[in-house]
Amino acid sequence: MGSKNKLKRFRENETFPNVIQPERDDVLKGKFPYKGSWRKDFFKNKNPIVLELGCGKGEYTVHLAQRSPHINHIGIDIKGARFWRGAKTAIEEGYTNVCFIRMQVELIVQCFAEREVDEIWITFPDPQIKYKRTKHRLTQPDLLRIYKTVLKSGGLIHLKTDSEFLFGYTLGVVSQMGVIKYAHHDIYNNSDAPDIATEIQTFYENQFLEKKKAISYMNFTL
Repeated sequence: MGSKNKLKRFRENETFPNVIQPERDDVLKGKFPYKGSWRKDFFKNKNPIVLELGCGKGEYTVHLAQRSPHINHIGIDIKGARFWRGAKTAIEEGYTNVCFIRMQVELIVQCFAEREVDEIWITFPDPQIKYKRTKHRLTQPDLLRIYKTVLKSGGLIHLKTDSEFLFGYTLGVVSQMGVIKYAHHDIYNNSDAPDIATEIQTFYENQFLEKKKAISYMNFTL
């Protein structure tokens, strides 16, 4: 993507009512306005809240919002030029139950109150295979502890990935920290896979499937 396109998307994001771009320092100082009041002050309803962490282009967030209009969906990513597409689509389609936040995933504890979130999705994250990048894996223990803080008791975390490495790594981590409710290394060749794991396919997921690459999925509680 060229720099002109990025700048154009950044400018458009600033005009979108469904995009929030807080300053990191403000978030760390406790100045995020919706913590503890997302339902009342932003969505203006009492519906459940589902996060997608590292949402990329926002495809999954938008599709989940379309599939479940009675649920509020929030996509989080540090790269606003990516989720611009999802935010724009949501506006064009008139989805009022979706928004996007431009920030680092680890800051969610500053932006959501304890147990304010009902579910979390992590879809096709970078597996960060090299040992030195362990801290950036979205299913590493320190981040899971952060997720647990904002999740309601028993709230599900979903992981969908094309990485056998990340799938195996997460199975190992969760076995020490929580309860695996469902896990399969190849959901499209498994008749027991939950519908919600197979009904939505992103652009890149379709490319993986065309190459006969297995897609893994699990859900678990902490």
